[in-house]
Amino acid sequence: MEHIPVMLSEVCSYMRLESGQRCLDMTVGLAGHSAAILKAIAPSGFLLGLDRDTETLPLAYERLKAVGGDFLLRHSDYAKVRDVCAELGLKDFNAILCDCGVSSKQLDDPERGFGFERDCPLDMRLDRNELLKASDLLNTCPENELADIFFNFGDERFSRPIARAIAAKRKTRPFASSEELASLVSGVYYRFGFRRSKVHPATRVFQALRIAVNHELKSLEEGLQGAEALLAPGGRLVVISFHSGEDRIVKNLFRNFKKEGKGTIITKKPLTPGEKEIAENPRSRSALLRVFEKTSGQGENDAQSDLQ
Repeated sequence: MEHIPVMLSEVCSYMRLESGQRCLDMTVGLAGHSAAILKAIAPSGFLLGLDRDTETLPLAYERLKAVGGDFLLRHSDYAKVRDVCAELGLKDFNAILCDCGVSSKQLDDPERGFGFERDCPLDMRLDRNELLKASDLLNTCPENELADIFFNFGDERFSRPIARAIAAKRKTRPFASSEELASLVSGVYYRFGFRRSKVHPATRVFQALRIAVNHELKSLEEGLQGAEALLAPGGRLVVISFHSGEDRIVKNLFRNFKKEGKGTIITKKPLTPGEKEIAENPRSRSALLRVFEKTSGQGENDAQSDLQ
């Protein structure tokens, strides 16, 4: 499936892009958003792009090179955004984007192990230079910790029976493939009387494993704190999240930023994709977009909007 940047029109509009601006894309991926940003800030603007996946960066580079303009790409977890920018001597960005989604290229690559449409290794690392794979976590994590992972990171209602079934099966044979795990989770659901659904029973378990393997929620919190510190006065931070755990972090951080007098919450409620976009790109259906704007002067209390 071709990678389609989620809510592209809304992202560009809320970032208030203009020629000459300095922008940061903390999750550049295949440069779908970044290409539009770079084009909008041309010819004198500058874009810095970060990504954890070394395999997508060359593809992003070629796409941005075709657009033209001044840009720089760096391999980094966005949790380290302040360190990267300090090393490069960069700050005061006019607009920053953080798209928490996994790209279609990653999802569709059977070697990456993010999905279960085809049987593949249980990898799920966003950065394959890191050591911990999903199979390692699945085969070594204590049963109660697995249940907590499924519940806290996936909102999985059957987290405990699924963890119990995993712990029992791995005693005889370690988990190695996505099909093995998806089949086991489906079996637990069927035991509780579930037969058919638009969403595969294993979806939440796979999501939770990916989040745990990549420490995504911790990285998101640290990354957004760094992003706020790097914004220029009047600059905007646009975040797209894809599940309740991510959105909760974004919502609470934005509230804290406002409470500390650092800026204004632009989106009273999260924006969601329209019906047309969801029809063209079903993977966008769970996207939630929130926007924060840094005040021109610290301590200024602008209460134009708030989160509900």
